Amino acid sequence: MTQPQAGPEREDAAPGSPRPEPDVLRGLLLSASYRRILLFSALIGIPISLIAFWFLVALHQLEHLMWDHVPETLFGSPVPPWWWPLVLLPVAGLIVGLVVTRLPGAGGHVPAYGLQPGGASAKALPGVVIAAAASLPLGATLGPEAPLIALGGGLALLFRNLARGNATSQNTALLGAAGAGAAIAVVLGNPVIAAVLLMEIIGVGGPRLVAVMLPALLSSGVGSLVFTGFGRWTGLQTGSLRLPLSGRFPHLDAGDVGWTLVIGVVVGVLVHMIQVGGRFAAGLVRTRPVPFTVLFALGAGVCAALYTGITGRTPADVASSGQTTMVQLASDPASWGVGALVAVLALKGIAYALCLGSLRGGPIFPALFLGAATGVLLAPLPGLGVVPGMAAGMAASAGAALRLPVSSVVLVALLLGSIAMTPVVLLAAVVAIVTTELLPGAHGAPPPESAPAAPAGAAGAARGAP
Repeated sequence: MTQPQAGPEREDAAPGSPRPEPDVLRGLLLSASYRRILLFSALIGIPISLIAFWFLVALHQLEHLMWDHVPETLFGSPVPPWWWPLVLLPVAGLIVGLVVTRLPGAGGHVPAYGLQPGGASAKALPGVVIAAAASLPLGATLGPEAPLIALGGGLALLFRNLARGNATSQNTALLGAAGAGAAIAVVLGNPVIAAVLLMEIIGVGGPRLVAVMLPALLSSGVGSLVFTGFGRWTGLQTGSLRLPLSGRFPHLDAGDVGWTLVIGVVVGVLVHMIQVGGRFAAGLVRTRPVPFTVLFALGAGVCAALYTGITGRTPADVASSGQTTMVQLASDPASWGVGALVAVLALKGIAYALCLGSLRGGPIFPALFLGAATGVLLAPLPGLGVVPGMAAGMAASAGAALRLPVSSVVLVALLLGSIAMTPVVLLAAVVAIVTTELLPGAHGAPPPESAPAAPAGAAGAARGAP
């Protein structure tokens, strides 16, 4: 689409020339069908947010059951034995492998290829829910964000079908974005970061961006009111995105900036190696889904068992998304010795790569934890500190894992609860993204049979009124 022209040139445009972008946007907003989509997006934000809320609550409760309550009941200790992940993770691999081979939608997107818009359908919902419920509570080194995107988009299309709405490529893309925004805002805790994340994932601009994002903003905004109030009313938690830092925010100096450059490069290389390993594992899983999924899930369990044998800490440090462990790390970094930090970086990194290629979940939270752990490990360097190190590490890991600069910066600022570290956050994210892009094998597209179908519709949603 051409850029809008300024001044008289716009008025003198020849007949048949492309309409200026403001005119395209105005025509879109005046479309009755688009306004109906906006209204429907606001309405579906309520049930989708409630379903996403209870889905997250169920995942958290199952995780606590499998990693806290059951070990304490069976073994008399809240810390699971070292071999516990060797039992749980192969079961997760078997269930996911069967879902991939026997249910529509293959349990959702393969996380080794990053967060992907579109591709959600009502038929895929059972597989998405079962695969996520098997992967995440049983110890996958993944987060819940990708299943939530698929869940929200699929529910939006299901509600459209129940309402007997017209199934066009345009409203499929728009409602998919709206449903995904409402669902992902639950785990991210903020409708703005959910909208920014979807904006960068979809990768559109101008009127197309507005066309896609208005339903997503509306749905996630309405939904955020619902799940925030509902969470307070029930007292149930879906996880916190605010890190309880152990110290105050320091004044940044030249040392912090210099070490941020190093952290950006180191974390960028680390995350890149993990992603390449995950895509290699995903390629093997495609050849024989059930055996290789079980094998790689067992490999992740071995990493968790080795970590406990080496450090004496709980295997859940490795066999989890890292969201809860990151809170513990931020609140008491001194309790982690150098050996424990090195062990968790090495073994959780390997488990992360194996799970990216085999199980189902999202790539954000494990990457954030690895970045935070790297920052704490390097914090004793002269001129650096724990808080700037964690801020730079998380920004670098988010940038390298997502390749979405704005989303990475906003997400880390949300985690820190402050903009005091913004300079190092911006610098680390940019350095990590540039580093990752310059490394060989930086781009790994999903195979054609698993590539999402909806981004083209999303990108073209504003070419005409929906």
